[in-house]
Formats: sequence, C-alpha cells, structure tokens
Amino acid sequence: MGITIAISNHKGGVGKTTTTVNLGAGLALEGKSVLLIDLDPQANLTQSFGISKPDSTIYEALKGELDETVPLNLNKNLDLIPSTLDLAGAEMELNAEAGREYLLDEIIAPLKNKYDYIIIDCPPSLGLLTINAFTTANEIIIPIQAHFLAIKGLTKIIEVINKVKKRLNKELEITGVVVTLFDKRKILHRDIVETITTYFQEKVYKTKIRQNIALAEAPMAGTDIFRYEKKSHGADDYTALCKEFIKKH
Repeated sequence: MGITIAISNHKGGVGKTTTTVNLGAGLALEGKSVLLIDLDPQANLTQSFGISKPDSTIYEALKGELDETVPLNLNKNLDLIPSTLDLAGAEMELNAEAGREYLLDEIIAPLKNKYDYIIIDCPPSLGLLTINAFTTANEIIIPIQAHFLAIKGLTKIIEVINKVKKRLNKELEITGVVVTLFDKRKILHRDIVETITTYFQEKVYKTKIRQNIALAEAPMAGTDIFRYEKKSHGADDYTALCKEFIKKH
C-alpha cells in the first residue's frame, strides 16, 4: 500500500504547491508511481500543470457526485486529481455530512494500492479540507520559508496535528520539514534554519530549496521544474530533495 503525504502550512507563500509539484514530478522521474491531489480551492497545483477546465475534480468527489474518481495522467508515473474554485464552498456544504472528516479518506482508499506515493497539496488554512488531508495521511511535510514570520505560526499547526493524531488518525506523524526560499548568504536565513533544526531535529531535510526564478516561471509554462529548466538551481535542489526523501523511506 502506498504512503500518503500531506504537504501543509497554513501560512501562504512558503512554497507549498511548488514543493508538491516538484517533489511529485521528481519522484516520478525516479521511477515511483505518484498521485497528486489538489485540495486547495485556489487550484494552484492544477494550474501549475496547465489544466484550466478539468472534466471532474476533487470537489465533485467530495460531494459524492462521482461513481468513480479517475485521476488525470500528467506524465509517466504521475497522475493528478485536480481542483476547482468551487471547492471554496465545500467546507460549508459538507459541514453537516456524517463522518465529514473522512470524506477524502473514502476517495483515496481504492487508489492507495495503485501508487507508491499519494501527495496532497493542502489549502493555506486549518479548516475541514486540511483536517480531511490529515485524517487520511500517514505523514505530513511542512514547507517553511526561511523568514522569521514563517516560523511564528508553527505552534498552531502542530496543535491541530496533535489533535487529529489523538482523535482521528493515530498513525499521523510530521516526518519532514523543508526550508524554502533559502539564501545561505543571509545570516537571518541561517539563524532561522538553526532555530527550526533545534525544534524539529532530524526531521528537517538537509536539502534547502534556494530562491530560483525558474521555479516561479515553470507554472506559467504549465510544467514542473525538471521539464522547464533541468539545469537550474531549482531542479538541482528538488532532485536532491527527492533522493533524500526516498532514502528516508
């Protein structure tokens, strides 16, 4: 059975979707079968692959409107369940559903044996959609920007994770912290990494994702960093992250 990973941070702009796209694409290039799930109403993960009007999305699946959830094939070894802006109303629409915290788990259950990894791009919030991701996930990876304000909200996400682990999903663990938008020349960035490492210790990935314009340009081209500019720092960093990820598992 495959491993399900939620990529989550309720602070926006920390490289969450960028990490989902390129960790997934990199693992696929390493020969692993990967399913990406866009659980963010902003649909940035979906748009990053150049998909604007998918026939079906995670929204219809959560609402129980699909007989079967069929992922879109993006590239060899890489599939996607896309999102839509309609998902923004899902938390209110699904609030009265019995077992609402397990809706995503029901969708993913038939797919788990088909993939090595299922990676969920969570919304920048700690509402029902994120709780669903935490309920079905085995692991959580937290991308953190190398910035003082980015680490201030960590207490809240850890609190929510601990509650989900206690009440809904005893298997859930934070297994990785990825530092993004990193510049080793800046003392502040090095200090932030030291602070994060003191708290999370071996869970912090040795690979740091450097600031790189190609990472920002790749979504506009509707593709991942490896197909957009394989000789960029961004491609080098995410290749290293994928290898470290595989080694950890």
